[in-house]
Amino acid sequence: MKAIQLERFGIEHLHLTEIPMPDVGENEVLVKTAAVALEYHDLIVVENRISFGIQLPHIPVSEGVGIVEKVGSKVTRWKKGDRVIIPFISRWEAGKNTPYHDQLRTSFSSPGLLAEYTVQPETTLVRTPNNLTDEEAAPLSITGLTVWAYLVEQANIRAGQTILVQGSGGVSLFAIQIAKMFGLKVIATTGSKEKEQKLKDLGVDEIINYTEFPEWSNEVKRLNGGMGVDVTLDVAGTDTIEQSILSVKQHGFVGLVGLMTGTKLTIDLIPLITNYIRLQAYSVGNAQQLSDLVNAIEKNNIKPVVDSIFPLEKVQDAFYRFKSGKAFGKVIITFKK
Repeated sequence: MKAIQLERFGIEHLHLTEIPMPDVGENEVLVKTAAVALEYHDLIVVENRISFGIQLPHIPVSEGVGIVEKVGSKVTRWKKGDRVIIPFISRWEAGKNTPYHDQLRTSFSSPGLLAEYTVQPETTLVRTPNNLTDEEAAPLSITGLTVWAYLVEQANIRAGQTILVQGSGGVSLFAIQIAKMFGLKVIATTGSKEKEQKLKDLGVDEIINYTEFPEWSNEVKRLNGGMGVDVTLDVAGTDTIEQSILSVKQHGFVGLVGLMTGTKLTIDLIPLITNYIRLQAYSVGNAQQLSDLVNAIEKNNIKPVVDSIFPLEKVQDAFYRFKSGKAFGKVIITFKK
């Protein structure tokens, strides 16, 4: 079968090759990959920015969807032709994550999804929403699920609250859509004038250009009646965490999502302690939460924002587009001809 393998670290070393078909166990499902979405950690892996102990050659990319090609002899949930979302943490069905669940993460401790076929466990595959194309559904198992788990399961958002969304990456855009579905006021930051109207079109109520307001927490409060927001998701790490903490009100929620500017945090504990702020780290979610997200997407006809779609043969172009930082929405690689 065809696959994209990383033979040496670097985008320029992603190459199309032929590898053997995987074997399918009695409780497993052979899934034909339909589309994948690029995540920031995919870029980290490909460029080896952080050493995860990845052995080369390696098949990258963690998030995607496919179609059931074949099922094992004891599989009862799925049949050939079913559209499915492929899990990132493939053992995590429900409840809290455990070290056992965490042993298998797609594209880290198991092969990634830039291959024509992958083998998946029966129990953590989730059906693809009926209202989405494969390309639209590709970013659900990590991007969509992360936002759902943070906002709905962890922050317990509800109508009438205010959320601060940072930038226009996949997580932030999905957070806008989920927040509006629940009836929240949305304030968004961006450094791009050209993206401001696109954010408004998604339903953003107030926009802050962080190039004009480097200490944007003050502007957040001005736009929110002098108060901090209820929730924010910090997507950048080192350079933004201080402003994120200062942007939320007493008993506010700060979700630690990304590390685009670094992994080291230097923070002042005083506003955290005196304002009872909850600083929460979390990583994606389980299959049951993903199923809940799918139901919400169908009932509210949510369409994830897609920036661009590349064929498999243009995988390097897809990664360069993602790396440029110019994308508004998800960068997708399709396996369709």
